[in-house]
Order: sequence, then C-alpha cells, then structure tokens
Amino acid sequence: MARFPYQYININGIPTIESRRITVTDTAVDFQFNPDFDGTPFRGLLLIYLPDVIPTGTTTTLPVTFTMAGNTQALTFAGGDPVTVADFGAIGVHIVYYDRFAGLLQLIS
Repeated sequence: MARFPYQYININGIPTIESRRITVTDTAVDFQFNPDFDGTPFRGLLLIYLPDVIPTGTTTTLPVTFTMAGNTQALTFAGGDPVTVADFGAIGVHIVYYDRFAGLLQLIS
C-alpha cells in the first residue's frame, strides 16, 4: 500500500530532449532523438524540443511518431487518438508524458 496518495516523479526537474532529424514517409512523420535516452527506465514528463518544421506539403493526416534507440512509438492524445501533422505542426517546445514500461507517449501541450 502506498504511504502517500500521490507519487513524486521528475524529482530533479523535467528532462529535455531535442529531435535530431525528421523523416517523412507515406505512413508517418517521424522525429528521431538521441538513442541513449530510451535505454533508461524512465516514466514522467519530458520537454521535447523540435527545432525543425515539418516540410511544407506533408499530408496533414499522417500520424506523428518518435524514434529513440531504434524504437518507434506513436505520439497520442490522452484518449489514445493519434497526433497527426495537422495537430502538431509547430516548432518549439512541447510537453509529453512518456512511460517506457507501459509504452505510453502522450502529448500534453
């Protein structure tokens, strides 16, 4: 039984990672990140810095995926619906919740 009604996560602050490359295919728009990050047992908030814009003319219905250490995962909303190019076209910083063990990658803002 938990001693407290909540669990502290991100005690040392919210980590930030930056995409290194964007790949557009017929099935998805994929952002690639530093491969070392996905090897850690991580669960919590992440600040995702996207310095590059999705190329003009990309189909807006394509889902957005993130690849870390060769593991590609779909970015979703809290309800499980996929985030598409139409939802996620801006460069800059975005907040996501990532749970490596549960396979969750959800867009917060």
